[in-house]
Amino acid sequence: MTTTAGTTADTAPPVPADPDAAVADRVLAGPHGDLRVRVYRPAGTPVAGLVWAHGGAFAHGDLDMPEADGVARGLAAAGVAVVSVEYRLVPALDYRAAGATPGTDGVRFPVPSEEVAFAFAWAAGGGAADLGVPAGRWSLGGASAGGDLAAGASLRLRDGAAPLGTLSGAVGPDGVTPRSVVLAYPVTHQELPSPSAELAAKIAGLPPEKDFPPAAVRAMNGNYLGHDGPATSPYAFPGGQDLRGLPPTLIVNSDLDALRSGGEAYAAELAAAGVDVFVTREDGTTHGHLNRPAEPGFARSLARISAWLTTDALVGTAHER
Repeated sequence: MTTTAGTTADTAPPVPADPDAAVADRVLAGPHGDLRVRVYRPAGTPVAGLVWAHGGAFAHGDLDMPEADGVARGLAAAGVAVVSVEYRLVPALDYRAAGATPGTDGVRFPVPSEEVAFAFAWAAGGGAADLGVPAGRWSLGGASAGGDLAAGASLRLRDGAAPLGTLSGAVGPDGVTPRSVVLAYPVTHQELPSPSAELAAKIAGLPPEKDFPPAAVRAMNGNYLGHDGPATSPYAFPGGQDLRGLPPTLIVNSDLDALRSGGEAYAAELAAAGVDVFVTREDGTTHGHLNRPAEPGFARSLARISAWLTTDALVGTAHER
């Protein structure tokens, strides 16, 4: 599958929530204590499954926000079973403030990363067998900071580095790997890559609350790590790491979004590593558009993700390392 540059968004019909989907919370014995997930079972037999991580700068967000609940309900309407992960959050930081300094106490990397990887291993390894997702049809994804967690978890799963804990007896010796990875306007690099001239012009017109200057991204990511030095683990930020052998990846970027430079750079790195990747730009959207269901970009992106997860012809396969 070839890499596709930012495309003009087609008009897509709204993706309705499934009123007949069964929704239930479950508590897993996770690698860092109880780990709550919310499970969405479609009314009919699911054609695919997705383990999903919401965004929120690693410090905010919950299972009730539209980026979590609205996305999951819309995907359930398309026949996708969803496991939405309530990973632990790091302490809040005003990362846009001048001189913002990362804290060191409380939850930090690798806790959220390991919890997302564990949740995928639980779902794909048989923990969610009652949902009826066909074998080999579980994908892994996330939005914004949750996209970083999902992408990093895909590296963990490729390397057999996911903390299985209580799952070690249920998951086979070869572990579990996602059928594909789905990333919406993801955080990908510790240092934000430079934007193209086209993107720089769009960023310049954004109000401060919608912009992500490099210093703010650096502080946000440092807050996730618990220090402002370079990350020492390849699983903290997937950008710039060895990406060979990863699953096929869909990246949906927001249009007027400084983080698009990271999503586009990561797509190029995946392609260079021999990974099948499809990247698209949702025209007219700003960062976090999956958290705003009233905007047309929400329905368009949800339709793209639904098609990716349910149409075999769109998804390639993981290739050799």
